[in-house]
Amino acid sequence: MSRWAPDARERLETAALDLFAQNGYEETTVAQIADRAGLNRATFFRHFADKREVLFGGEDKLAGLFADGIRTAAPDATPTECLRAAFAAAEVAMTSQQRTKAAKRVLVVAANSEAQERGLLKHARIAGSISAALRERGTDELTARLTAEVGMLAFSVAVERWMRSDQDEPFPVHAAAALSDLQARTAELDSPPRRSVRPGL
Repeated sequence: MSRWAPDARERLETAALDLFAQNGYEETTVAQIADRAGLNRATFFRHFADKREVLFGGEDKLAGLFADGIRTAAPDATPTECLRAAFAAAEVAMTSQQRTKAAKRVLVVAANSEAQERGLLKHARIAGSISAALRERGTDELTARLTAEVGMLAFSVAVERWMRSDQDEPFPVHAAAALSDLQARTAELDSPPRRSVRPGL
């Protein structure tokens, strides 16, 4: 198969996630990934800087979508409305196919400290992108930073729920619900804590 195949990145990503799940992240090599995808190492490096980027490469696209959604929100949109616009813009990247891959990524990252560190860096970059887009709209720095961190927490919670859901609801629905839940919990911070039989939201 030609290394210029238009679906090369998709095939490499699928092959890598399958191998990470089967053999472990550290034991999987770039050569094995390329071979599983029916491509070569050179093609791999045309699409990914290293095998860690297979796990997190899509985050750059996500950061751009979030920022674009915020920039195109209504001029009088509140920070919360800007976050909802960001989540709506991200729907094109959060497809049902990506939902399956997300579950595999979570397992791989949870089992590897190096991947966890890279994940934290990516998280910070996306939060920075959200904050910058809000500041461009005139939001003060502290509010922009707080909104970005709340948005990232809502995003993380939404991904967890999205992966567990047996319904085929679009991702923005989960994200909007998670954001509303976080706002409600924030309003209760001066009240006695809720009690739950299990951790989580």
